[in-house]
Amino acid sequence: MMSPFKKIALIGKYKNTEIAAPLLSLAEYLVRRNFDVVLDELSASQISSDKYQAVTLEEIGQEADLAVVIGGDGTMLNIARRLVSYDVPLIGVNQGRLGFLTDLSIDTMLETFGAILEGQYVTERRMLLFAEVVRNENSSFNALAFNDVVIYRGISSGMIEFEIRINDEYVYSLRSDGLIVATPTGSTAYALSSGGPILHPSLDLIALVPVCPHILSNRPIVVGPEARVEILMHGIADVRVNCDSHSSFDLEQADKIVVQRFPRTVRLLHSTSHSYYRMLREKLGWSEFP
Repeated sequence: MMSPFKKIALIGKYKNTEIAAPLLSLAEYLVRRNFDVVLDELSASQISSDKYQAVTLEEIGQEADLAVVIGGDGTMLNIARRLVSYDVPLIGVNQGRLGFLTDLSIDTMLETFGAILEGQYVTERRMLLFAEVVRNENSSFNALAFNDVVIYRGISSGMIEFEIRINDEYVYSLRSDGLIVATPTGSTAYALSSGGPILHPSLDLIALVPVCPHILSNRPIVVGPEARVEILMHGIADVRVNCDSHSSFDLEQADKIVVQRFPRTVRLLHSTSHSYYRMLREKLGWSEFP
């Protein structure tokens, strides 16, 4: 069977010396099967071989038929944000701890890839969020988030005070340690530890999860994909907004944070045996009795 892929890009976790061996092993396997293999330039700088062409992430987006990310979920989050506009399908190989996004095992990746390369895979589309800080009616900051947009306080001991509007309608005012605006992907990250719901990745939904709210009736709420979430800052001291624990910005009084769905989606490929519910059982220990 002819493979749907020709040029395959390999991307490893940055500054991880343990990534060289599995990266080279996968590259050699793909070359033996007559695929055109390229490495992203940061990964190429960490291995001793010069057999493979080193390219930028932008070149991967423009030229590759498939990108394989070896590392943890943090690596996948970064690569997904960088490549989302190119619609390159991504496969994640887990070398981290939990591996919600990088679901293939590094120990069995070669046999799993054999089936995927022959077209035996399932495709999953996942949404991202676009966050923007509006200050004095001007855009002061913007970033993409695959997991979540988080408003949080720094070393200040006081609570944050803000109000939330959805599609220009006032929803509630809140005093808390912060607020998490999460995608279904991010619902199993910080939002989960803060009491938020788990959202199946096939759903295009946005979860708003207060962090330690002063009033216990301020519960998480879930809104649709067309929601435009506005957070207006009131009582504020040493407060920041953070996107995927990657891009952050210091907030000021009367800043407005606007969060909405990004128009493009990330395309993830899984083996045909992939099960989201099995993954949850394994990662969250649901199969064990307390």
